[in-house]
Amino acid sequence: MIYTIVRNGFRALRRDRGGLILSFILPIAFFSIFGIVFGGMRTTGTPRVSVLVVDEDRSPVSERVVRGLQHEPALLVSTRPDAKPGARTDEPVPADYNAATAETAVKQGVAPVALIIPPGFGANPIAFGPATDRKVISILQDSSDPVAAQVVAGMLQKVVMTSLPDTMAEMGTKYIAQASGGLSPQQRENIASNISRFRSQMPSHDQQDDAESGEASGFVAVKVRDVVGEKKRSPMISFYAAGIGVMFLLFTASGAGGSLLDEAESGALDRMLSARVSMTTLLAGKLAYCTLLASLQLVIMFLWGAAVFHLDLFSHLPGFFVMTAATSFAVASFGMLLASLARTRAQLAAISTLIILTMSAVGGSMFPRFLMPEMMKKIGLLTFNAWAIDGYTKVFWRDEPISHLIPQLAVLVGSGIVLFLIARLFARRWEYA
Repeated sequence: MIYTIVRNGFRALRRDRGGLILSFILPIAFFSIFGIVFGGMRTTGTPRVSVLVVDEDRSPVSERVVRGLQHEPALLVSTRPDAKPGARTDEPVPADYNAATAETAVKQGVAPVALIIPPGFGANPIAFGPATDRKVISILQDSSDPVAAQVVAGMLQKVVMTSLPDTMAEMGTKYIAQASGGLSPQQRENIASNISRFRSQMPSHDQQDDAESGEASGFVAVKVRDVVGEKKRSPMISFYAAGIGVMFLLFTASGAGGSLLDEAESGALDRMLSARVSMTTLLAGKLAYCTLLASLQLVIMFLWGAAVFHLDLFSHLPGFFVMTAATSFAVASFGMLLASLARTRAQLAAISTLIILTMSAVGGSMFPRFLMPEMMKKIGLLTFNAWAIDGYTKVFWRDEPISHLIPQLAVLVGSGIVLFLIARLFARRWEYA
């Protein structure tokens, strides 16, 4: 009897495609996504950190430090803006970053960190103790990425030790002389000769060992300064509000669009179509309802964030309303498409759960995209979540004007139109039923 019950249970599961998907395919999909995100961290470390480097010193010492940073596997160093896509070969090469343009680039989200080497750094770059005459390297950070600045600061200390061993020897000699009361002329001559010979035998940076050199010991003076979000009370609230909000909007739109399936099963859809209501009009009405419902959800969520978590909503209302309208329209069209593809409510529930949770994991609703590998970041751009989060981040975090939202708005609105047209194409089956 027990065997019969077990056998009947597996037969029922095999016939239930929705249950089969939720039982086996969804766990495998999530395991694969998070395996790609986290699986390589043990061997490759954290994802590469993009950093803008400005060398205001232009000395041989600072140039060696810049080359060392460029050879560091953990960093993706840029000293000048990338050329615009499609630019002609005869166009002038973009000028190198300076302190002002690098700070602007960080504020615009080009990179989470900028490193500024000040003039005079090469004259006294290293100190083994308190020193008031050494120049301070500035690290400008976007505090929405709390990891990047710490990685860059640690890598800078490492690069200085591996790129400037002769300078460290010189500074060590200086401190030894101060501690011992002075070196004799012969001792100074011997040390200088050895350092000169050491410099002549130094390998190029390509030949140096890239092994870890221990913890940062503070040989270089570094000052970290927030240039984005330094005055915001709740830095990441807008990020989580957008990420969680879009994920649940997708579920809501899927459920609201599923009313088409209920009406088709009950016969109400046939009666509406026979009453001179076209399928296009019906889908447009459903789309409008889903869009308004999704917009209302986002408004309530952000109002709650403003009331409880001090989200600065009311000073960003124009950008918020534009992003909310575009996001709601896109997810509503997505809900219409899922409803037109599914045959039953159970099938819709299974398919929508698999797709929405996968989109949310890849698109940044569950895990910040800036901590993902580059491949996953690019895949995330195929989801509404990534574009919506980027747009809300521009509004609430970077305080950018509406004109800077054009890429996000174009993708959300454009994809919404395309998905609605595809949904209308698949909805013809109800007209001919």
